[in-house]
Amino acid sequence: MSYFSAKEHAASTHSAGHYGHPLLTEANGCVNGCTAGISVYMETSYNTPGCHGDQEGFVVLSGSGWAKVGDEERQIEPGVAFIAPKGVPHAIKTASEQLPVTVFWFHAAV
Repeated sequence: MSYFSAKEHAASTHSAGHYGHPLLTEANGCVNGCTAGISVYMETSYNTPGCHGDQEGFVVLSGSGWAKVGDEERQIEPGVAFIAPKGVPHAIKTASEQLPVTVFWFHAAV
């Protein structure tokens, strides 16, 4: 097992409007549901919100757009961080299809 990972070697996942690269998983030694990765959001409208049995945090790396967590919606840009608590629907959209929003995300047990 290696404790290290790189985006170019990570498996890619695709969902409506975005794709992701899980970087840290059980294969790297994460335990208790801990995972982390990078996702890119390319749509200018919200897709089906995510909703998980744990909390998920985000840090915007590039691009700008909007994020909605529950009923709260905020504009996002590089350096903005936010959390989606357990069981709270959340979604991200880009301001421009020419400049997707890229985020670092992580899941952690509650």
